[in-house]
Amino acid sequence: MSTTPPPPFTLPRPVGAVLARLPAYPGSMLLVTAINLALARHLPADVTALLAGKRLSIRVRDARLAFDFSWDGGRFVPSAPQAEPDLAISANAQDFLLLAQRRQDPDTLFFNRRLVMEGDTELGLVVKNALDAIELPVLDPRHWAPRAVLSRWSPQLAERLPPFPAFFSGGRG
Repeated sequence: MSTTPPPPFTLPRPVGAVLARLPAYPGSMLLVTAINLALARHLPADVTALLAGKRLSIRVRDARLAFDFSWDGGRFVPSAPQAEPDLAISANAQDFLLLAQRRQDPDTLFFNRRLVMEGDTELGLVVKNALDAIELPVLDPRHWAPRAVLSRWSPQLAERLPPFPAFFSGGRG
């Protein structure tokens, strides 16, 4: 954790109320797609064996969203919303973002009661330890700026374009 995390932020209640109206399945599909691309191939066999048949839920408290999924033996797959998953991990949106950016330690969030695990905590600790052991790239929003994405897809086209306004490029052209 190289930088000091920002003070805790909670999405305003009206934003959470709007997000809570979104259908659950598309969000779960997007999340498992991202997890499969970033993590699935890095998980050790003992962890994937432990995940087999387990129902998992990531719950973003302030956004009032839940992403439900399971491991099918080779990848994560979305599932219908579950009242009693085997493992539920809950935090506010900012805390999940800080974890993804590696600007906050999960243990610190856990002991400050900002990250909560419910259900099979042994499974949660095994997954946490496996994630800690994997060298993953830090989630950097600049990686998804339009020019950065275009540069990965078509470097020649990106070089010919004029600079994007700073708003679209994280402050750079």
